Amino acid sequence: MMGTVLVRLRNPTREIEMDAPVLVSVLLDRLEINRESVLVVRNGTIVPGDQRLEPGDEVEVRPVISGGAG
Repeated sequence: MMGTVLVRLRNPTREIEMDAPVLVSVLLDRLEINRESVLVVRNGTIVPGDQRLEPGDEVEVRPVISGGAG
């Protein structure tokens, strides 16, 4: 039986569940999110696009902040 990954998104803030296991890159494709525009964070660690998310994982999709400190 497949499990799910809990995905927290910003702007607007919402939570969705996706079938797992799933690669980060596939998850973002399914959500129609540009990989270059976000960071995917699991347990406080940024995970790369080729990382496999397992059932029960919780990740946060954060927008990349561009530009320097002003």
